[in-house]
Amino acid sequence: MKVLVTPRSFAKTDGTPLKLLTEHGFTVVTNPTGSILTEDQLAEALYDCDGVILGVDPLTADVIAKAPRLKAVAKYGVGVDNIDLDACSARGIAVSKTIGANSDAVADYAFGLMLALARKIIPIDARCRRSDWGKITTSDVFGKTLGLIGLGAIGRRVVKRAKGFSMKVLAYDVVWDEAYAGEEGIEKVDIDAIMSRCDFISLHLPLMDSTRRIIGADRIGLMKPTAFLINTARGGLIDDEALIAALKNNRIAGAGLDAFEQEPPENKDWFTLDNAILGSHCAASTIGASEAMSRIAAENLIADLSKL
Repeated sequence: MKVLVTPRSFAKTDGTPLKLLTEHGFTVVTNPTGSILTEDQLAEALYDCDGVILGVDPLTADVIAKAPRLKAVAKYGVGVDNIDLDACSARGIAVSKTIGANSDAVADYAFGLMLALARKIIPIDARCRRSDWGKITTSDVFGKTLGLIGLGAIGRRVVKRAKGFSMKVLAYDVVWDEAYAGEEGIEKVDIDAIMSRCDFISLHLPLMDSTRRIIGADRIGLMKPTAFLINTARGGLIDDEALIAALKNNRIAGAGLDAFEQEPPENKDWFTLDNAILGSHCAASTIGASEAMSRIAAENLIADLSKL
């Protein structure tokens, strides 16, 4: 059987997952472009493949239709908004995820964005490089109120980090774990309450029809002018234009974003904002997370293709 691997970081620092695939008799082809594949490129690469370890490349219904041998998709990560699940289901194509592999890495990044924004670490560094040793007054993190929209594996790991900063935690999740929330002292509230009451707001939701632009102009308008918005989940959860307007007008203190509706963003206004930190969808890109995702993705693909 032949399998395609699209993520550039797959088995980059540990060749064991690649060896595992070849030991199970798979012929492995990798992404030759050094970037995210387009639909046409992915369709061409998948034409004679039985399986794929997929990053954020667009596995649309059209691509799936042009991949007659495709039987299994192992997502390198947990977000499947780039996969047409209905088309996979109709064809009987198995879809798996690397659940839990990158949760700590993303939680670290989310908390890092909070600290960098509040303490203005990037502007201070820029001034120092110009030999400007003037002091900048910044915001506190310790003892502040954190709101989590989404309390799954990553959200829970953010809670662990917040506890070290004696933060009060408010959270919203569709599936509420009362026992866990009680143990951690987390207050259950709705999204609007999080937006209006919290000093830091961090998104940890999948992108679905029900969550698309769940943070729009109205909800951004509820935020304190001293509050910060963090998104290490998925582009499309936030109305980008509404957030740009709020940042331009200093309606909120700042935003840390690792995901955008278009990547790279088409709106160049993002690059002019000094109260935003921009990321290239790299929150999960640590050595440990990449190695774990590589191993789990390989194991998932082997398991699904072995059932055939």
